[in-house]
Amino acid sequence: MKQNGTLLSTVADTEELIDTIGDEHISTTKETPLRADAFEIDDDLKVELIEKHFKEIMNILGLDLTDDSLRGTSIRVAKMYVKEIFSGLNPQNKPKVSLFENKYRYNQMLVEKNITLYSNCEHHFVPIVGKAHVAYISNGNVIGLSKINRIVQYYAQRPQVQERLTEQIAEELKSILKTEDVAVLIDAEHLCVSSRGIKDVNSATVTAHYSGKFQEESTKNEFLKYLD
Repeated sequence: MKQNGTLLSTVADTEELIDTIGDEHISTTKETPLRADAFEIDDDLKVELIEKHFKEIMNILGLDLTDDSLRGTSIRVAKMYVKEIFSGLNPQNKPKVSLFENKYRYNQMLVEKNITLYSNCEHHFVPIVGKAHVAYISNGNVIGLSKINRIVQYYAQRPQVQERLTEQIAEELKSILKTEDVAVLIDAEHLCVSSRGIKDVNSATVTAHYSGKFQEESTKNEFLKYLD
């Protein structure tokens, strides 16, 4: 009886928390919330399990799963979740990055702008679509340009909050480049705002991280000028 009471209390507490948060897009931690056993089962089994459960969701919605158009939907969704849009959850998919000596002695900022960004809101599992702009000042080494895009993509391909995504990209670049001189700015549309709820199709969300020299007004303004 005590166990049932505890279970009911836990359910009630969860529902109260959901009601309190509502549609607020809060972030509770800089790290993506993952269980310790998140990777004890392999991707193939995850696909199999998700396919089974998504098929049940479709069934509950009343869809005719014998229809030719719907017959393969559950397995397509399962593969998409694990192999594509949430592949950034698995650390095995983290891009391998090589550094190169800054032989050009280039000591100005390098800006990689308009990086296409696709992610998914962790509150509703609907897309976040936008652009990421990244800059750094070399501390003796440089990184291949495409690797910047891959780092953005890796952290974007998981259920996300835009503030966390911004910080994760910045912290990863600082760790790789061994410098604090990093800036990240993300400008994105959240479909949980435009396609449901308030249904505001004109708003966008901007988040930024400035560290090291980019905290200086002149350096920050130079970075922002390049984004115009």
